[in-house]
Amino acid sequence: MRVEIDKQSGFCGGVIRAIGTAERFLDEHGGSLYSLGAIVHNEEELARLNSLGLETISIADLPELASASEQKTLLIRAHGEPPAVYQQVSSLGFDLIDCTCPVVLGLQKQIREAYARTKPAGGKVIIYGKEGHPEVLGLVGQVDGDVIVVQTTAQLEALKAVDEFAFDRPVELFSQTTMSPVGYEAIAEYLASKMPESLLLIHRTICSQVASRHKQLVEFARSHDVIVFVAGSSSSNGKVLYDLCKKENARTYHIGSPSEIDPAWFLTSDFVGICGATSTPKWLLDQVASAISRL
Repeated sequence: MRVEIDKQSGFCGGVIRAIGTAERFLDEHGGSLYSLGAIVHNEEELARLNSLGLETISIADLPELASASEQKTLLIRAHGEPPAVYQQVSSLGFDLIDCTCPVVLGLQKQIREAYARTKPAGGKVIIYGKEGHPEVLGLVGQVDGDVIVVQTTAQLEALKAVDEFAFDRPVELFSQTTMSPVGYEAIAEYLASKMPESLLLIHRTICSQVASRHKQLVEFARSHDVIVFVAGSSSSNGKVLYDLCKKENARTYHIGSPSEIDPAWFLTSDFVGICGATSTPKWLLDQVASAISRL
């Protein structure tokens, strides 16, 4: 049985930057560092970082932490946060390490500017994304929630039916940075078929690193007998990429750690491909490959 790890799998640039920043802080200062939300959607990597002193907290924890006598340092993860969170953190006196991905920061700025253009004309900003996802919460918070978030054309049709937006008013379309390019094209094409070209502005905001992975991963899935996709259970990007692999290769299996590998998945003649999400650490991919090689 041959085993190959996808060279393009592993952390995206924003996650590498955030985790590296956290590791350097903990190495230099010791003690604890608080991350507002999970720094990465991978349980195995979170456990490793927790052992170094990184503690994941929620917004609800901030007042209690602020009441402690010692100074607290808070990390904003790559997903970003809405302005209201920065205001709360500042008012509570936290030291802040902002690791918002530069791509996400740019998208937040674009959302604010688009809102300023469309709102006076009765138009709407639409975001193709997963409602409740941390990045999306940061995006909608840029304009106090006055945007539409959808994942399907059916949702758009339902919102149009109740006058949430109109085809004769300006619409600017954006995507969460980690969504499927194919899904985004479906939303864009739907709006383009219904609206005058002059009223619709489609922004290309899927991260280029994520977008290029879709085409590459299709080829990877097709070129192996079995695909073992490694990702955390809460990874939105992981679900999108796993579904993509499964569509191309029926013998695709999703795991979170080597302990979930089932020997029954494999034949001795198989060429096995190991791949993962933008939130999957390379060390975990290596562990999975080693475990399969020992079967």
